[in-house]
Amino acid sequence: DAKNALENYAYSLKNTLNDDKVKDKIDEADKTTLEEAITKAIGWLENNPNAEKEEYESKQKELEGVAMPIMTKMYQAGGGAPGMDGGMPGGMPDMGGAPPPSGGGAGGPHIEEVD
Repeated sequence: DAKNALENYAYSLKNTLNDDKVKDKIDEADKTTLEEAITKAIGWLENNPNAEKEEYESKQKELEGVAMPIMTKMYQAGGGAPGMDGGMPGGMPDMGGAPPPSGGGAGGPHIEEVD
C-alpha cells in the first residue's frame, strides 16, 4: 500500500546514502539536503500512521522531488548505487504531471510496417 511504498522508498534512499560505494560520490550539501528530506518523511510517517492514501502518495512525490535530481547527478558522476539496477527505489516519479501509460496499444513500442 501507499504507506509501505513511502516507507520503503525513504529507507532505501537512506541505505543508499550510507553505502560506502556511494558516500564519496555524492556532494556533501546534496547529502545533507537528502538526509533532511528522508528524516522529515520518516518523521511524518511515524506521526501519521493512519493518513489517507493520497497523503502518503503526496509525501512520496515530495521526497522523490528532492531525491531525483540528487540521485541523477550522482549517477551521471558515475556513482551508481549497488543493487538498484540503474533505477530509483520505488520507481521513477511522474516527471511532468502526465498520466502513466494505460494498458492499450499507446503504451507499447510502435512498429511501422515496411514493404
